[in-house]
Amino acid sequence: MNIKPIYYYIIALTGFFGLFALLMLWNTVLAPSGRLPVALVLLIAVTPLLLPMRGLLDRKPRSCAWAAYVSLIYFLHGTAEAYANADERLYAVLEVMLSLMLFFGSAFYVRMAARQN
Repeated sequence: MNIKPIYYYIIALTGFFGLFALLMLWNTVLAPSGRLPVALVLLIAVTPLLLPMRGLLDRKPRSCAWAAYVSLIYFLHGTAEAYANADERLYAVLEVMLSLMLFFGSAFYVRMAARQN
């Protein structure tokens, strides 16, 4: 079975934009922090995701690999949040699923795109 790399890229983009939207909604509308300013929380939560965005949108393999590495931060955050905070467990599990989509989609895209060239 030979799956085209574009399908993995679409999975990675779905995970990326889903993770971005989830983090924005989670920290502003769904469950904003009462102790820290919302702008600071968004700066800390979203900035690592924005670093490989330009290259990811241009389908550069190096940026896709970095997006896979960055997604592991969100995987760790989601698993820790799901364990520690029962009130926000649904959001944390969604964060884990989207980060895994980003990780596996971008990792397989890099691998399959290298095989085609």
